[in-house]
Amino acid sequence: MNPENAPRSRIRSFIRRQGRLTPGQQLALDNHWQRYGLDPKTPFNHEQAFGRQAPLIVEIGFGNGESLAAMAAANPETDYIGIEVHTPGVGHLMMLLDQQGITNVRIYSHDAIEVIENCLADDSLAGLHLYFPDPWPKKKHHKRRIVRTSFIELLGKKLQSGGYFHAATDWQHYAEWMLDLLTTTHILKNTSPTQDYCEKPEHRPLTKFEQRGLKLGHGVWDLIFTKP
Repeated sequence: MNPENAPRSRIRSFIRRQGRLTPGQQLALDNHWQRYGLDPKTPFNHEQAFGRQAPLIVEIGFGNGESLAAMAAANPETDYIGIEVHTPGVGHLMMLLDQQGITNVRIYSHDAIEVIENCLADDSLAGLHLYFPDPWPKKKHHKRRIVRTSFIELLGKKLQSGGYFHAATDWQHYAEWMLDLLTTTHILKNTSPTQDYCEKPEHRPLTKFEQRGLKLGHGVWDLIFTKP
């Protein structure tokens, strides 16, 4: 396998699919953006955003936000930043945060690479989660995959010493792609005892999408790498 390395400034790993907002999602965006939303044009200030200092974990592409909300509720001692460009998903997560009184989540609705590069300080992240990213399965689209050499180099800068990167996918080829790149760049260290994939850790909630796939016999691959 010879993964392609594409310039992140030119090729995006996502397509904006705005979809239709429900009245509840629109209400949440109108009423709660000042409370939960972050500005991608200014550097992130942890104390200002959360009113405290705590371990910080970023999730890229949180979808409808249900798994991120569940994770944050289960780990109130940790702060989370969710990054998602799909507006209905952002609105849905804000609804959940408000309804459940969850205070340890903030949200960027912007390109994840730009946010991580420009807003987050080096050596500041306890972890970064990438759950079920778009696999871009056609070979001609592999250059759009978010996991590439430049992304791993960025992880090496932004993760704290001992911080981790956790990816999960239900596409075997993408799992192999990520494993190959993460291994050959020698920036992060595989935590798997067999130096390939890990068992799903308890901190990653099962999504409805994943549950449906498992019932149909689909595989799921978890990769967890740490910064030495």
